Amino acid sequence: MMIQYSKEVMKNFLHPKNYGIMKNPDGIGKAENPECHEVMYLYIKVGKNKEGKEIIKNIKFTTYGCAATLSSASVTTQLAKGKTLEEAEKIEMEEIIGLVNGLPVIKVHCSKLGCEALKIAIKDYKENKEKNKNLIIEDDKVCLKCIEEDKLFIPEK
Repeated sequence: MMIQYSKEVMKNFLHPKNYGIMKNPDGIGKAENPECHEVMYLYIKVGKNKEGKEIIKNIKFTTYGCAATLSSASVTTQLAKGKTLEEAEKIEMEEIIGLVNGLPVIKVHCSKLGCEALKIAIKDYKENKEKNKNLIIEDDKVCLKCIEEDKLFIPEK
C-alpha cells in the first residue's frame, strides 16, 4: 500500500525550510518515537523583539524520519520563527496537520515530534539562561560561582 501525501507535505519534504545543524544554539530539543525509530533535534537562537520580549530569532532542525516527519518539522520551524517563546510553546500538532493539508491517519503522530522538540528546546534555553546567571568573567576566565558551597570553580579547558 502506497501512502498518499498532500502537495504541501511533498513540498516541505522535498524542499524543507530551516533544515540543518545550528552552531552555538541557545536551546536544543530532542524528541523521538521509539516505535518508528524516528529522532529529531531542533535548535533555537533567541533574540528580542521591539517590545523587548524574547523571540525565536533563528531555528533549525535535523531528523531521521519519514516524509511526514520531515515535512511537519519544516512547517513547525517556519511557524515558530519570529514568535515569542510563549507563542511558540503553544504550537500543537493539530495546527501543523492543518498547515500541511492533512496527514494519513497512520502518520498523524509524525507531526508531534517537531512540537515536542520545540518545547524541549525552549525549556533547555530557559534552564541554561537560569544557570548562566551564575557565570562570572574574571581575568578572561569563565567561572561558575557555586552559591551552595560558596566556592569558585574554574572549568578545565
